[in-house]
Amino acid sequence: MAEIVLNVEVRDRTGTGGAREARRAGKVPGILYGGPKGPVAISVKVNEFRKSLYTGQLHGHLVTLKYGDESQPVIAKDIQFHPVTDEPVHFDLLRVEEGSTVRIAIPVHFKNQDICPGLKQGGSLEIVRHDVELNCPANAIPEELMFDLSNTQLGDTIRIGDITLPKGVTPSIADRDFVLATLKVSSAGMSEAAASEAEPEA
Repeated sequence: MAEIVLNVEVRDRTGTGGAREARRAGKVPGILYGGPKGPVAISVKVNEFRKSLYTGQLHGHLVTLKYGDESQPVIAKDIQFHPVTDEPVHFDLLRVEEGSTVRIAIPVHFKNQDICPGLKQGGSLEIVRHDVELNCPANAIPEELMFDLSNTQLGDTIRIGDITLPKGVTPSIADRDFVLATLKVSSAGMSEAAASEAEPEA
């Protein structure tokens, strides 16, 4: 994966007025925070930010912030979008120190739905959590958590303990084996499955 570099500028004005000023100048305003230093108002040229965003590797991943000759590893913790145009309007960057652990939400995906026994019998996958907050080494953040449904039956419950996490990665909720999804009986799906089995082969 290619390294993502954000070339930032420090904003003199903060608050709503400073953010609007940055947007009028063709930039996306943001805040850099975390670590021993205080928060800093920054901005990135909108075209550069959009290009990094569309790689799919900006939000929640380790990237390099550059300001002049200085560089700093950071994580994009939050990106806000315009409700109508879907253009980025603000972002938050978290400073990352070498060897540190970060708390971050990682998406949960489910594969092999087409061969899942429970789904083929007419069940439905009820997803409880689309992402899970994890404590991760800053240099080893997983892109996703994946669960294989190829052996999942009707009535099965999928919990965080059913997913093998990378070394050094732990759920932020440590006191219980919480539910990610369940494979429930769907009356409509069961009827369709039964009708399909009853159809004579051509």
